[in-house]
Amino acid sequence: MIEVEVHQQLRAFLRSSGEPSWPHQLTMARLVARALRLGRSALIQTGIFGEYQGRHRLSYLVPVLMWPEPVILVAPPSVQQRLLMVEIPRLQQWIDTPKAIQTGDRWPGSEFRGLFIVSPETWLKDRLFNRQQFPEQIPTILDGVEDLERWTRQQLTVALHPTDWNDLMLACPDAADAIRDARVQLTKAVFQHPANPYECYLLDDREQTILRNLLQVISQTTYSALTPTWQTFAEAFALPEQLLWVEVARRQGQFSLFCAPLELASILSPVWLQQPVVLIGGALDLEAEAQIYRGNLGLGDLTCVKFSLDRHQELIHLYLPEGLPLPNTPQFQQALLKQMRSLLGVNREVAGLTVLLVDDTPLKAQVGSVLAAEFGSRVQVEKTCLDDNGILVTGWEFWREHQMVLPSPVLLAIATLPIPSLENPLVAARVAYYKRRRLDWFRLYLFPTALNELQRAIAPVRDRQGVVALLDSRVLHRSYGQQVVAALSPLARINYLDTQWLSYEEFG
Repeated sequence: MIEVEVHQQLRAFLRSSGEPSWPHQLTMARLVARALRLGRSALIQTGIFGEYQGRHRLSYLVPVLMWPEPVILVAPPSVQQRLLMVEIPRLQQWIDTPKAIQTGDRWPGSEFRGLFIVSPETWLKDRLFNRQQFPEQIPTILDGVEDLERWTRQQLTVALHPTDWNDLMLACPDAADAIRDARVQLTKAVFQHPANPYECYLLDDREQTILRNLLQVISQTTYSALTPTWQTFAEAFALPEQLLWVEVARRQGQFSLFCAPLELASILSPVWLQQPVVLIGGALDLEAEAQIYRGNLGLGDLTCVKFSLDRHQELIHLYLPEGLPLPNTPQFQQALLKQMRSLLGVNREVAGLTVLLVDDTPLKAQVGSVLAAEFGSRVQVEKTCLDDNGILVTGWEFWREHQMVLPSPVLLAIATLPIPSLENPLVAARVAYYKRRRLDWFRLYLFPTALNELQRAIAPVRDRQGVVALLDSRVLHRSYGQQVVAALSPLARINYLDTQWLSYEEFG
């Protein structure tokens, strides 16, 4: 069977390379080979993220290259580049089963029996909008599916930008006055919303009525046709359970409208029936069966596997101080600054990057300015040009986007758990959707989102077996705290900070 052949080839390759190996390589390779042979879908949680996640890729490349039939691999461009330039050439020199490799935005033809690599954007567009650029029933591997929900929402989100209004007036000259009036009314209504840090607002009933009336007027005119973008927006706008919001550029006096579905399960469930899939991600769910993740994405019955991290190589030291005030209290800000000063004082003599994760925008700026007054130019707020012994103050989004190009931090201090804020109108709308269905919105949405973000953020710290300081006392006082700690495993709990905990050589 192919499982045996894959096992033998990969084991021999790993021995010959002499490089450190991910401990679950052989097991995962057999699982992928079995999924290809049986045509049965599988969901695999590797436990690792980003460039650190690259350790697992040999586990699906070997069975794919040895499988005699065609396979589709869905991976982001950054991953594709690594595969095509490094991983696949190495394996092709070792495995004596040459297989054609192609990339592009459509299937090469019915005779193709190789590996076709495609971006998530292209593959999802084909499957969601029935473009028929790829045949059905071709086994498909999706790498990095912790981002699958975000990828899907991006494809299903319809946007109307300021230029689209001008295009609509040109396309519908006999409705130009109605279009202009609707735009003026919307502009006035939108800019009456009080400013918020997110610069986005849900469309209220009045604003939706303005849009609805405009679309009705255009449909009744004798010489009018919506542009393709407006047509797509109108179709989405008419559907039930849509998230409708506006993003505002106050300085320019302009706004953009957006429409996206609130739930994805019913949209994605037909996609999984079109071919067997192997979905590979870092940490998708607390449980191996991934019931919440599967429910959110419409995944039915499939083989589910969750690998544990290597306690000897990927352990972190977790500093979880007691006695801190809760984040929503007035005392938290000063207590946070005191803790961060103490943390920086302890690692003053230790070489390496320190990262302070503070998501609250005003607090982030204040922490940056206060620490810069004490530690000088070592402190930078959301910059990638840092000293060897630099201190980066950043929010979650910036850290997620840039953590792979920065050195692995010796210390990562987290001010608060990355639980999506209900002050964000888009988060509030999704929570309201769960409430209308009497579903546990915290367990099904907010908490899984926070855990996913948290596990990604600490991935580089594992590379150095460094320290994660979690300064959110809700971990100690809320019922979900133990689940947070479990999600960070493997870890060693520490109650005090000492330079020995921050020394990479101590564990080297």
